[in-house]
Amino acid sequence: MFTFIGAPGDSVLRGGGAEGAPQRLRELGLPTAIGSDAGDLAVTIRGDERDPDTGIISSADVLAATRTIREAVREAFGRGVRPFVSGGCCGMFPGALAGARDALGPVGLVYIDGHQDLWNGTTSTTGEAADMPLGVAIGVGPPAWVEATDGPGVQAESAFLLANRDHEETGELPDPASFGLAYRPLERVRVVRPDVVAHEAAVALGSRPGRYWVHLDVDAIDSVLFPATDYLQPDGLTWEEVDALLTPLVTDRMVGMSLGCFNPDKDPDGAAGRGLADLLSGVLGD
Repeated sequence: MFTFIGAPGDSVLRGGGAEGAPQRLRELGLPTAIGSDAGDLAVTIRGDERDPDTGIISSADVLAATRTIREAVREAFGRGVRPFVSGGCCGMFPGALAGARDALGPVGLVYIDGHQDLWNGTTSTTGEAADMPLGVAIGVGPPAWVEATDGPGVQAESAFLLANRDHEETGELPDPASFGLAYRPLERVRVVRPDVVAHEAAVALGSRPGRYWVHLDVDAIDSVLFPATDYLQPDGLTWEEVDALLTPLVTDRMVGMSLGCFNPDKDPDGAAGRGLADLLSGVLGD
């Protein structure tokens, strides 16, 4: 069972957009289906100024949100519950992972995303926190943001990056494997099969470091099936493939999960949100 923690900050639109994700998922019954509801944290991202030192838009808000989320996740483990953190954008993820590390010691990571999220304050063309979370988690993001989590939330060799398909956007970045990540882009996930890739990650991280966090960014899902996100890409994961990736990961060694980038404003008929809530309820609920 999980406790649902809303972290509605959104570095992309900085008002509206993915800020509405926790409330929409609450309306769809997800907290009840997976356990309990701890409510929403007071985290917001505002302003359009890119900080000259960090390279992050609304840097002070991003760092403050990171600290707030980190503390909330650490406290959840102190109460003996497993956290499910719902952004907002994926910029809410580094604080959640740091909170798990604070409470439990070293943890592994499975990061499922349509993007690599390895930009930093210099290489990012937008300055949005959502460009950078995996980089922050492994310690190669903007130094001030890494400092806000007291160093890397995970060692790169204990992290799997799965299902990205943003090769044209990230051609100027080093290959993720050069950072030490276990890297399976979408085409590789499909060749090997999603359930096999997920089982490989669960076994590897279950033995070293022994437990792991899972992050899902909804832009990993095909944009035709799931248009309710801000950076659309075709030919993403199907619902069946997402299920096949997540199911083998939900073991007693999975310590928590985060979700990012669901924008209910782009879901006027509610179909995407219902599909997401149903999938997560099925995978995470008893």
